[in-house]
Amino acid sequence: MPSTRQDAWSHDEDLLLAELVLRHIREGGTQLQAFENVGKQLTRTAAACGFRWNSFVRKQYKSGIELAKRQRKERKQNPYQKAEELNEIEQASANPEVHDAVTEEKETMVEFEEVIFYLKNLYEKAEKSDLENEDIKTYENRIQNLEKQLYYLATENEKLIKELNTIEKDYKALIEIMERARQMVGIKEEHRQQKV
Repeated sequence: MPSTRQDAWSHDEDLLLAELVLRHIREGGTQLQAFENVGKQLTRTAAACGFRWNSFVRKQYKSGIELAKRQRKERKQNPYQKAEELNEIEQASANPEVHDAVTEEKETMVEFEEVIFYLKNLYEKAEKSDLENEDIKTYENRIQNLEKQLYYLATENEKLIKELNTIEKDYKALIEIMERARQMVGIKEEHRQQKV
């Protein structure tokens, strides 16, 4: 078993650590797996790689981490990711000159993709806002129509209540008249019977 190194980290080692961790994030692997892979390549422990990542390297690649997470999400939605991109990254890590060019291009792509992502989100929010405004106008029109109907029904209800009260008064008056007539008929009958 080779002895593990305990010397200072170089810039190239930091780059390798960042590339492998970001690749694992993008491909859906764990950071622990990435630390183990880097540790084997650099003859360092996975714990040392994890410590270096968390204490120093991760802070420099915040946008790269976010992009890798987005790409992982997109890859889950579209499992047939372009193999060319992965091959390009692997070839770039083998040749330092190509690596620098690819890294610079990737950084430009990251910024460009972030701008595109931001603009897409902004466009979606604008569309949602337009739809919400249309919905609000539709609901306002419906509310106005319902308020008109409510006003009409309230006035109609008042008329019907007045008519009902009038009919009830008339009914009571009619009952009283009939009661009086019955009483009068009863008195006349008594009067006749007394005569007879």
